[in-house]
Amino acid sequence: MGYFGGFAIRQKTGDALNKDSAAFKLEPIHWALIAVFTLVWFVSLDVRALITPDEGRYATLSLFMAKTGDWITPRLNGILYFEKPIMQYWMGAMAFNVLGVNEFAARFWPGLTGFATVFLTGWFATRLWNARIGFYAFCVAGSSLFILGNSHFLTLDMGLTFFLTLALGAFLLAQTAESQAWRTRFNWLAWAAISGAMLSKGLVALVIPGMSAIIYMVIKRDWTLLARMNMVSGLLIFALLAGPWFVVVSLRNPGFADFFFIHEHFQRFLTDEARREGPIWYFLPMLIAGMLPWTTWLPGLFKASAAPASKRFDSRLFLIIWSVFTLVFFSVSKSKLPSYILPMFPALAMLVAARIERMSARDWCWNLVLPGALWAVSIPLFLLSTRIAERSKNSYDVVHYALNLVSVGGLLGFIGVLLSARYALKGDRPKAVLTLAMGGFLAITLLLAGHERYGHEKSAVDIAPLFKKDLAADAPVFSVAYYDQTLPYYLGRTVTLVNYSDEFSFGLQHEPEKGMTLDQFKQKWATLNQGGALMLKYTYEQLQKEGVAMKPVYEDSYRVAVIKP
Repeated sequence: MGYFGGFAIRQKTGDALNKDSAAFKLEPIHWALIAVFTLVWFVSLDVRALITPDEGRYATLSLFMAKTGDWITPRLNGILYFEKPIMQYWMGAMAFNVLGVNEFAARFWPGLTGFATVFLTGWFATRLWNARIGFYAFCVAGSSLFILGNSHFLTLDMGLTFFLTLALGAFLLAQTAESQAWRTRFNWLAWAAISGAMLSKGLVALVIPGMSAIIYMVIKRDWTLLARMNMVSGLLIFALLAGPWFVVVSLRNPGFADFFFIHEHFQRFLTDEARREGPIWYFLPMLIAGMLPWTTWLPGLFKASAAPASKRFDSRLFLIIWSVFTLVFFSVSKSKLPSYILPMFPALAMLVAARIERMSARDWCWNLVLPGALWAVSIPLFLLSTRIAERSKNSYDVVHYALNLVSVGGLLGFIGVLLSARYALKGDRPKAVLTLAMGGFLAITLLLAGHERYGHEKSAVDIAPLFKKDLAADAPVFSVAYYDQTLPYYLGRTVTLVNYSDEFSFGLQHEPEKGMTLDQFKQKWATLNQGGALMLKYTYEQLQKEGVAMKPVYEDSYRVAVIKP
């Protein structure tokens, strides 16, 4: 028997990397650091204000779903919004209802699914190989920059990654199960997870697992895999879980299906309409940085994961295919954002963990050079923070605060590297892995926290209270030729769009009365007793020249908030 995270598991003999591995148990020091990890993970969810665009957008969608009680039709700032499915909005709305309206509740779903993804990564690696590798996978996933960062940032990608990781792990366990009954159960779990991924972000939920399976069958020349996937009952489970919302929202909103499936999937993938294009190598820097502090373990993965000569199912080969396909698929897309490749990182964490099991102490220490150097370079920044802050275009406090936290984080990360080398040379690989992971986790957490004051310049967190103070609750607020996604969230009510459409184009076509032109705004503004508006500086200067009466109540490097005098 082996142990990981309190779960007893029976070692697999067919695909085990360490067949003579003794039972592995977590020691008190392991449990203490895991407890610290869990506490810091969740406490740090609300150390930063929400920023525009993504965090403000998804927080606003969930907040107004909770306020209106309409759990079918998503609305952004009160306007029809069908770019993404419903799962994130449901979870966010429930979090607001239970936990109140705050940053912790807003980020609770990505935080929870991120933590669950880390746990699942370790648990699946335990079931596939052994408890020691499972522990390594837990540590790698929990301290990787991309998983950690996206778990503390409100987007859809962490929820998608959780469901895809659940589907991936359940599929692998199904193919290595020793009985048909367990194979069927794990396959059903995989199909249910794919339905959750579909409700999280759409058709990519089918593309990544489906194409990975096809590529695997082509490489292995083993088409019997199709018969081992419970396709008929699995598709029925998928349809029953994922289908109802798509059917109901389509019936209530006739234009939904065309916009969601054609415009938001095929047109975005094939054209640069979303204006998110990038070179073919766009995601390579994201991969290199995203795996920190484990980046140097990546080059050896293909060799360490070479397919064995036998015809049995090769879990490691499938993990490689899953990772490479995810990278290639999004690399050829015409629409790119950094977090798109997040679903490959749990698979990479399992592969890295399997490689760690085979490494010598010398190789381990050589792999510590890169993270050690990066953390070491960060440490002296506090000595330069005053000079850099004085010369920065941003405010002094913003830069000074960020550099000091980065410096402290670098120190903690470097201590983790030193301890890791010490334990590796003593032959205690679990503690070597844990100390490197813990140092990296704390360093990255502080790095994220250092963004807080800079984030205020990408948020309406300081603007909304001024409007609330100076305006009556029913006084209109306008967003003029500009839209800060966090303004409706922090204001707690919708704002009127002026001369702005962008992602609201579909909604404004169906509800044109919810927007206005600049001339209509000027006419309306002149008749108001009270009103507020947020705009860019050059718009403010233009309206000033035209004699529009405005009293500034807030100004930063590029925005001005005004009220009707």
